[in-house]
Amino acid sequence: MPQIGVIGAGSCSPEIAALAEEVGAEIARQAGVLVCGGLGGVMEAAAKGARLAGGITVGILPGSNFADANPYIDIPIVTDLGHARNALVVHSSQVLIAVAGGYGTLSELALALKLGKPVIGIKTWNVDPNIILVDQPAAAVAKAYEVISHKLN
Repeated sequence: MPQIGVIGAGSCSPEIAALAEEVGAEIARQAGVLVCGGLGGVMEAAAKGARLAGGITVGILPGSNFADANPYIDIPIVTDLGHARNALVVHSSQVLIAVAGGYGTLSELALALKLGKPVIGIKTWNVDPNIILVDQPAAAVAKAYEVISHKLN
C-alpha cells in the first residue's frame, strides 16, 4: 500500500479543510495509507476524509500522549519530538501532498525536496519549481499515484 503524506497547518479555514478532507478520501479510495502529523486542521480533515472512505490513517504526533491524536487517526505514533517529528512524517511518506500550510508545512516541504521526495501542492508554498502545483484534490492524488508508479517502474 502506498504511503502518502498529507501536510498542512494545525488550524485552517473551512475551505482548506474541505480540500484536505477530499484529498484524504481520494487517497483511501485508491487504497493508500494516509500519513500525517495527527493533530488538527489540515491533518484532521485529511484523516477524516480517509477514515470515512474506509482508509487507514497514521498520525505521527509531536508529543508523548496517544490521546493527542485527532479522532480519525487509526495508528497514533508518539514521538515526544515536537516539530522535529516533521522529519518522521516526511521519511514515512513516499510522496507528500501539501494543502495550504504555515511554517511547519514549509519545513516539511524543504526536507522532502532535500531528500528528493515528490511534493504536490494545493494552495501552498510556491518556493521551488519541483513542487507540483495543482488546483483540485483529485488531481493531487492522481499525480501522487503517477509519481509513485513511475518510481516503481
